[in-house]
Amino acid sequence: MSKNVEVVVVGGGYGGVTAANRLARRDGVSVTLVNRRADFVERIRLHQMVTGSDDAVEGFGEVLGGNVRLVVDAATRIDAAERRVSLAGGGTLTYDYLIYAVGSGAADPGVLGAAEFAYSVSDLEGAQRLRSALAAAPATDPVTVVGAGPTGLETAAELAEGGRKVSLVCGDVLGPSLHARVRRPVARRLAELGVTVIEGSQARVTEVTRDAVRLDDGREVSSAVTIWTAGFRVPDLAARSGLRTDTEGRLLTDATLTSVDDVRIVAAGDAAVMTDRPFRMSCQAAVQLGAGAAGTILRRIAGRTPGPVRLLFGGQCLSLGRDAGVTQFSYPDDRVNALHISGRLGAGVKEFACRFTLKQLASGARKAGARTSQGGADSPEPGRPDHPTTPSGTRPTTPSGTRPTTPSGTRPAA
Repeated sequence: MSKNVEVVVVGGGYGGVTAANRLARRDGVSVTLVNRRADFVERIRLHQMVTGSDDAVEGFGEVLGGNVRLVVDAATRIDAAERRVSLAGGGTLTYDYLIYAVGSGAADPGVLGAAEFAYSVSDLEGAQRLRSALAAAPATDPVTVVGAGPTGLETAAELAEGGRKVSLVCGDVLGPSLHARVRRPVARRLAELGVTVIEGSQARVTEVTRDAVRLDDGREVSSAVTIWTAGFRVPDLAARSGLRTDTEGRLLTDATLTSVDDVRIVAAGDAAVMTDRPFRMSCQAAVQLGAGAAGTILRRIAGRTPGPVRLLFGGQCLSLGRDAGVTQFSYPDDRVNALHISGRLGAGVKEFACRFTLKQLASGARKAGARTSQGGADSPEPGRPDHPTTPSGTRPTTPSGTRPTTPSGTRPAA
């Protein structure tokens, strides 16, 4: 390479971190990762954070290589023509290539009262607000979870195992992404935990109030705390930047994960979709997409033509409380089959999957260089190997000027 290649990764989730670490191993490639939080969020553990069995955050020093510059800020616009990213803090970053990995969050329910009275568990801030709401509500108060996908199932079970009185409003069917046979052990486990499952064509929420959820058929479910887990949305950064998206706002890419508008923009994770091969939003897909996006850029840098990115799936792992779980196996193309593991072994498989994913990221970080002080404004402070920087090289702060903390004040979490 005749010059240093600058790559900016927007988003520090599973896909963004995987891509950044892989790129940073290459000589002559400088990688900057932009993330609005000073910590990596284990999104697949957020339901545990709500009940206190895990904090769901990890220092970037554990998962991000020292050869990656971490900028704690939010991207507000991508100027593809100028190859420049504008940041909320007022700075800008230029790039030769950009990886779009902004992830996803809670969908707008579009239901009367839901935005005002329902909580989410799809991002760290939402999970923190939910945890506070549950702490303020007496343990005997009823809780309603809306949505019976993986997030809804895991959240309902986690809360019920902790002694909460939980209703799960499914819509048409319990666990729509599961095979019919696999729904049976899920239903049995929820029944053991005392979860009231409400499903069927009339089990759709029409309104959320401060203390109830109303359904299509006129039923009213008492609910001191309502949790909305149905659906996801992606940030509108691509659309605001003039890049083509699908109807859900996901960046449109070809099979190499390259934007259909710009060969210099490559995507990874939930916020993008291949035009001819849509994939399920998941951590399992994100880590593969992160590696694939990095591979596409590295091939272009080397003057080679990148090939299509292939995704291979093994199934879905669900925790149903700390003592039980279900693993739904699938074909490599993500079509589910009747094979499954349930009970304590199922819980063990889910826990292994969570730990293995984090270990994969940590392994990638080690290969991308130790986070040690090198001197200069953008280097970590001595003694703080996981310390990020803002664009100016100063310490990241919250709007009030203080270091971000958890409610206990012991660990950064925002």
